[in-house]
Amino acid sequence: MKSSEIRITVTLGDDQIPDKLEWQAIDSGVEGKKEAAAVLLSMWDPNERSTYRIDLWTRTMMIDDMQRFFFENMMTLAETYQRATQDDKWPEEIRRFAQDFAVKTGVLKGT
Repeated sequence: MKSSEIRITVTLGDDQIPDKLEWQAIDSGVEGKKEAAAVLLSMWDPNERSTYRIDLWTRTMMIDDMQRFFFENMMTLAETYQRATQDDKWPEEIRRFAQDFAVKTGVLKGT
């Protein structure tokens, strides 16, 4: 059995707000650490039947970048949900909401 490891390094300022986020995954095909400005990590605990979350972003993360980050995550959630459940109805609802969010926040121009 093979295992793999993903490392996330958080450098905090004196006020405990992240100044820098870096990640590294041995099997990613990317050499060394990669910098990130935000991370949303969710893990399902089957025993507690609840989600553990780590939501971090650096103090330099711009609001328009955060809006695009959320839009892209919502679109990815819809795709992942569809693959995991074979459901077509709810992923489409998530996509509709994400598109509306993106238009209203200016991430996408109105169509």
